[in-house]
Amino acid sequence: MDAPLSTRVPKAFLVRTEIDAILADLAEGDPVPSERDLATRFGVARETVRQALRELLVEGRIRRKGRGTVVSRPKLTQPLSLRSYTEGAISLGRTPGRILVAWEDIAADAATAADLGLEPDTEVMHLERILLADGERIGLESTYLPLHRFARLRGSYDPTTSLYAAIRATGIELAGARERIETVLAAPREASLLECTTALPMLLLHRRSVDACGAPIERVRSLYRGDRISFEARLSPERG
Repeated sequence: MDAPLSTRVPKAFLVRTEIDAILADLAEGDPVPSERDLATRFGVARETVRQALRELLVEGRIRRKGRGTVVSRPKLTQPLSLRSYTEGAISLGRTPGRILVAWEDIAADAATAADLGLEPDTEVMHLERILLADGERIGLESTYLPLHRFARLRGSYDPTTSLYAAIRATGIELAGARERIETVLAAPREASLLECTTALPMLLLHRRSVDACGAPIERVRSLYRGDRISFEARLSPERG
């Protein structure tokens, strides 16, 4: 007699469990058996195997290499803190980097102006950069700064390095921030810059930082590949 529907285990789940066991015995960079080989080994349709491999790709357990698939290195786990991306990556033994996409002065839209305590259409400095970890593209960051406070960065700042270090060098300290995280899909332009598909889930972070006097420092929109990075927060019980 067949088992009740509520107790049946989907084939895709069983195949995923078997592939997890295979990956546990492989090292970073090792080739993963092909869809055809896995389908033959487990006696299932290739689409069933393909579904399991798609899940593993999204989770960052495996990655495409040429026409095949290999075991990926673990995700970069970034702490949610006021440290810069550079500081966070270095603390985890990864080599950070950035590629400058745009550096321009633009008129602030209503939302940007409100976050930075400015009148709409006031000029702000905008930096858009691709974030790298060990040379791999993992994020796209857009930062907006009040131009009247940070125009001097034009003559001294290297946009491939830490912006927070440059801000601190001007005598301004970041004292606090509010951050919101949500999941999204990348737009075609974003996916192209991050060298991934538009079907890959992304983590979108919005941050507004202030100095010790409560004056706005920055408004940041950071888009991260969900298969290459995760975030960690330390929590403590509230008192009262």
